[in-house]
Amino acid sequence: MTDNVKIQQFMEKLLSDFGGAGSCLLAYMGDKLGLYKAMSDFGKPITSQELANLTATSERYIREWLANQAAGGYLTYDPSSQRYTLPLEHAEALVDENSPAYIAGGFQIIMSYYRDEPKILEAFKTGKGIAWGDRHKDLYEGTERFYRPAYTANLVSSWIPALDNGKVEQRLKQQGGLKVADIGCGHGITTILMAKAYPNSKFYGFDNHLPSIEYARNKAREEGLGEDRIHFEVASSTNFPIPTTEGNNTNTSSNNDKQLQEQAEEGYDLIGFFDSLHDMEDPQGAAAHALRTLKKPDGIVMIVEPFANDKLEDNLNPIGRILYAGSTMICVPTSLSQNGPALGAQAGEARISHVVKAGGFKHFRRAAQTAFNIVYEAKA
Repeated sequence: MTDNVKIQQFMEKLLSDFGGAGSCLLAYMGDKLGLYKAMSDFGKPITSQELANLTATSERYIREWLANQAAGGYLTYDPSSQRYTLPLEHAEALVDENSPAYIAGGFQIIMSYYRDEPKILEAFKTGKGIAWGDRHKDLYEGTERFYRPAYTANLVSSWIPALDNGKVEQRLKQQGGLKVADIGCGHGITTILMAKAYPNSKFYGFDNHLPSIEYARNKAREEGLGEDRIHFEVASSTNFPIPTTEGNNTNTSSNNDKQLQEQAEEGYDLIGFFDSLHDMEDPQGAAAHALRTLKKPDGIVMIVEPFANDKLEDNLNPIGRILYAGSTMICVPTSLSQNGPALGAQAGEARISHVVKAGGFKHFRRAAQTAFNIVYEAKA
């Protein structure tokens, strides 16, 4: 016999999810149409007509949008004046791209789930994957916007300083610097952040998605970073090249292990995988190739992964729910599209350690962590 109280509790949860799902779409529209920014710039309580005038939109639609946002707690509403307010703290998350709390890109990622639903539905039936390059552009743009605040807040300030007891940071800063490879760099967020922070070092970003590489190149130019400081190239995680002393890249896809070993002196001092290793077609092969291209004996691999416990039951929480959704919609299909092992975004430390050590690394440790990420360090 069913428990009516439990049924009611579950119905309340479902209704909350319905409201959240619909409101994510409306939040996406608020971001896309500049509604949040207009309210933030207005700087005081606003009416639906004023907001419509500021954003060249329809008052009737804006009126309904504002009501939804107030019902969800994104905005506050004063019934006496019929005006709405975007609290300063909420503007940090929805408007201020320089804030570590900025999260508006997440709505764009979720929107890509809905846009790509037919492809995901078919993948569930066939077991096949979906290549990163076959996804809607909202995924690429949203990923950059969503991940940038965490990288900006942590990469240079705490994650890199945690590597090798601070020695990596010191070497990045010193005259002559280091050679650093960013594997699966996407739009180049992390590559560019590091290049700006450590002007004495040289950075190489590699990704198998040409449009992302082109975007990264343009972004680097906008940031005033020349080819002498940063270089982006299309390459996979198992054949990215080693730079030579002259600064040119040697294509290692046709090189054998002996040639790679001979070039080790020209190898990278630091190789980074930023929220990318679990997505790859051959994570173990990527680790093995990183080891071959790493300068010995002091080279280090930095692996940033979504926060995950080893046991599934320990990930059954709000963050785990978000990450399992992203893993189902993005990470698993991306890996399966390349016949990969589909580690998923919640692979956990034990599985990542196994992959890295199977690739030939002897030393593996957790160097740092936040609520959303774990930073691992691997050494030969």
